[in-house]
Amino acid sequence: MTQQIIREAPAPEPLEGQQANAFFYVPAPNEPILNVNNIQGNILGGFNKDYQALLFLEIENPNAFKHWLKSQINFIATASEVIAFNRLFKSARQRRGREGTVKATWVNVAFSFEGLKKLTNDADSFTDESFKTGLAARAADLNDPVDKDGKPIGWVVGGPDNGKVDVVFIIASDERADLLAEISRILESIVAFTDGKGNAKSSGARITFLEEGANLPAPLSGHEHFGNLDGISQPGIRGRVADNPKDLLTPRQNPENKNQGKPGQDLLWPGEFVFGYKGQKDDAETLEHSKGEVVSAGLHWANDGSYLVFRRLRQDVYKFHKFLNDIAVDLDTDARKVSAKLIGRWPSGAPTVRTPEEDAPSLGNDDNANNDFEFNGDDRPDGKFFKNDVVPPSKDATGLRCPFIAHTRKTYPRNDKTPGGGGPGPEEIDRSEVTTQTHRLLRRGIPYGPVSPSTPNNPLQDANFVDRGLHFLAYQTSIVEQFEFVTQFWANNPNFSEEAAKGHEFEGKLTLGHDPIIGQSENNKPNGDRTRKFFIHLEDDQNQPQTKELTAPEDW
Repeated sequence: MTQQIIREAPAPEPLEGQQANAFFYVPAPNEPILNVNNIQGNILGGFNKDYQALLFLEIENPNAFKHWLKSQINFIATASEVIAFNRLFKSARQRRGREGTVKATWVNVAFSFEGLKKLTNDADSFTDESFKTGLAARAADLNDPVDKDGKPIGWVVGGPDNGKVDVVFIIASDERADLLAEISRILESIVAFTDGKGNAKSSGARITFLEEGANLPAPLSGHEHFGNLDGISQPGIRGRVADNPKDLLTPRQNPENKNQGKPGQDLLWPGEFVFGYKGQKDDAETLEHSKGEVVSAGLHWANDGSYLVFRRLRQDVYKFHKFLNDIAVDLDTDARKVSAKLIGRWPSGAPTVRTPEEDAPSLGNDDNANNDFEFNGDDRPDGKFFKNDVVPPSKDATGLRCPFIAHTRKTYPRNDKTPGGGGPGPEEIDRSEVTTQTHRLLRRGIPYGPVSPSTPNNPLQDANFVDRGLHFLAYQTSIVEQFEFVTQFWANNPNFSEEAAKGHEFEGKLTLGHDPIIGQSENNKPNGDRTRKFFIHLEDDQNQPQTKELTAPEDW
């Protein structure tokens, strides 16, 4: 049944030779008790289902819609329910040694600013300008393709010409049959709503768009369409789910490091993702002492809520694989290695800073090691956790193992020097990481569309157009400082991070460029030119490093 790799850690794994007793559960009595009965599921504690659908609605009659919405409240999942299920799922899987032992269907609901304006009188009190303006109006700032009037091109939902979006329902299930049953229940309630006495009523809603997503079938389970394992690097979240100081949302896997969940997973204060709790302090001296102020959306009733960003990201798999293959032929190397350099990870999820020359599936599949690295030096993974391949420390200040443009490095630079972090010393690097942690996202994406027959070493084009891609979903408490910041100032910025790349020039050039996966070129080029450029580092057949500036003339 469930094939997707569960990237949450519902319960710690005992250290080698250690019993799974209460001593192992590191307490955190000073962390807040999260109101998990009021926080929706999928925000804290992802749904992690094989099948997921997005249902978009326009509110046509606010008063009627309020009555209909009230009838749906009991179907909305809470964080408490989802966390309990994820723990049960992992426990049953470990005890029984197989998948498919328990299953559930979940529903989450989110409202746009325009939708809330129809339902409340105080929506203008929200403080996030991006939320209030809407994604379509910010498209040009995100370097999305736009027409001469600044309208986004190619959107199928949420654009100015394809229906208003006031509400989105996220429906997720372990079984497609159960998913379809829940979708049918919601749709029937919209078109044939009745009150408690059986009288026909209007739901006040119009269906704008509906689309399914799904975990890809083996051998691509847990991967996105380009062929890379997805969802590995998620921030850990401080906080308890009950009074018990050991009942933590993100268990501490290593009793010797109380500031991480899994090795390499830094713990952040929950206000980065849910309103009404303390967030990160961006000018703190260290991550350990980075608790900031309570984060507010501007309205008290929004506490325990979060901002959701949705992007329907179409992927041209053939075009991407052909690019990889063309570069590989030119450089006399393997297309999968070129891909690894652009991503920063091999298809298995193994980071190139740990294994730069070949994939190491045992590393990629080990959640206690595949995220345990920094770019400016750290120790090798703790042997008490990582029982597979021995891999070298991940010092990579020059970008030879993981180029500065690699997707994983551009979107999460870890302890690289960033513009907010200052100068070249180790203290400044630490401060850079403190600032970086204020721009994190909780990602809940899932692929949509059928698998492509293409591979990096054998690019194949579909006979006819096939729409496939990623439903990108991310939670945060500041769209401006989290999603938009990462997109504008990191992924789309060909000069990021200049601070990290200084001193490592190639032929007088900083080895930087756009994020090759999600980065987009600016819109003001003549004739709609979308060309992106970026540097990568490989080794030739004599094991000598070679640096190459690549040009991607099209988006993929």
